Amino acid sequence: MKTATAAKPITLPTANRLDHAYKKFWRSRYLLLMLLPALIWYIVFMYAPMYGAQIAFRDFSPVLGITGSKWVGFKYFTQFFKSEYFGRLIKNTLGISLYSIIVGFPIPIILALLINEVRGKFFKRSVQTVVYLPHFISAVVVVSILSALLSPSSGLINQLITAFGGTPIHFMAEPKYFKTIYVLSDIWQSAGYGSIVYMAALTGIDPSLYEAATVDGASKWDKLIHITLPGLLPTIIIMLILRMGSIFSVGYEKIMLMYNPATYETADVISTYVYRRAFESGDYSFSAAVGLFNSVINFTIIVLFNKFSKKISEVSLW
Repeated sequence: MKTATAAKPITLPTANRLDHAYKKFWRSRYLLLMLLPALIWYIVFMYAPMYGAQIAFRDFSPVLGITGSKWVGFKYFTQFFKSEYFGRLIKNTLGISLYSIIVGFPIPIILALLINEVRGKFFKRSVQTVVYLPHFISAVVVVSILSALLSPSSGLINQLITAFGGTPIHFMAEPKYFKTIYVLSDIWQSAGYGSIVYMAALTGIDPSLYEAATVDGASKWDKLIHITLPGLLPTIIIMLILRMGSIFSVGYEKIMLMYNPATYETADVISTYVYRRAFESGDYSFSAAVGLFNSVINFTIIVLFNKFSKKISEVSLW
């Protein structure tokens, strides 16, 4: 009795494969042409500057240039690890990042769910516009608003405190208030814009699921728990992975506008320390070493978190 044998896959000759690839490339030439500016931008501004990362391992001198500067290996990394500021910088950077994630990450999701429940189109668009607008306000203006609101002499917050018999507080000069002020103002500025991703994800949920749930007598809460949130879960996980990948990257612009020597204790983070060492002290190699260390840690965290997410939820970036 003859046994069935598996059919061998048909393989094209090399010349035919190349011809097929060329035809596919030619059919997509206009799409690839549209991609070209973004590709050039990434090469010029993202990949080409990586060549300069080697100054972290050199005693860099602008006069001698990168290749002419002496190779010193991990000298500046060791200096950073042994620095008296190392513990404070790690603590403050992680503290602000985790505070932002715990308090701020759910806000855009909740905001998107609330906006999605609005039925009047005009009112819905008006609400969306109002919550999106703060994103387009510069950090300088935001900090100016904070300074005006929290001023110990004329600020609205201190006027309310005084009206209830309290003593005015100089919020911007008190280390214990810095993280809260920074995180809450950041939530106000970015939550509306961040909800756009979740609004887009909500539109991708099949409406027939809600119709079937209505027929079965499900309440709005039941629909939220069993349809909406599971539909949003992949997007939430992806956004959380991306956020975890920048846990050591707290932007320096807003912090530098807000902090002062009195609040360094809780406000000074890795990015502000790098900025001061590079542009105020001229320690370019040391700053590059700290920045490279920061990038390596962020990359490691995003890889580990992505692997963990893929294992428990089967949702990942790659």
